[in-house]
Amino acid sequence: MRDGRTVNYKFLTAKLGMVLVFALAASAIDVLTALAGSERRARVLEITQPPPGWVDFCARQPSECSGPTTVPGEPALSWGAWMDLVRINTWVNETIKPLTDIKHWGVVERWSYPDDGYGDCEDYVLLKRRMLIQSGWPRGALLVTVVRNEKDEVHAVLTVTTDKGDYILDNENKNILLWSKTRYQFVKRQSQADPNVWVSLSNQQPAIATATSR
Repeated sequence: MRDGRTVNYKFLTAKLGMVLVFALAASAIDVLTALAGSERRARVLEITQPPPGWVDFCARQPSECSGPTTVPGEPALSWGAWMDLVRINTWVNETIKPLTDIKHWGVVERWSYPDDGYGDCEDYVLLKRRMLIQSGWPRGALLVTVVRNEKDEVHAVLTVTTDKGDYILDNENKNILLWSKTRYQFVKRQSQADPNVWVSLSNQQPAIATATSR
């Protein structure tokens, strides 16, 4: 009987935990549904040069950077899609340990998948992008993005374009935020049509709506 009670207790605890996660995710979707207006999307300016790190990554792993894609209509940010983003963002942020390229590889800049469990910001981005593609997200909706933080340091994040706006997955923030609420200065990102074509971005950010993973 003791073993049965233990099993039942563990089952109920796990079930309650999942109910809480689902409730929080549902609340987030309620917020997302209410979003409207130009603050939802980053404004693209013009074609620009891709980061050297991306060019080098593609030279080493050309299959990861294959040509133009069919631009999807914006993927619907359903409850299930939001849960995908939360699950993958959380798992990567908690699993990969931060390590600079100079300590990791002995070079200033090297973009790579963090297959050994270590990486810096762009490596987190590449892994999240790959996992979301494997989960069924269209590649054209998952855009590697270069920003500057409040210390004017260069940083990489993943922009996810959806029918409810552009959301940012960031290894330095457990929350998933609307792009205009990140406090970053946006520099450039991949175009939706071709991952090897990069576009510069406007930094005019209305500070209104947001949604988080909590």
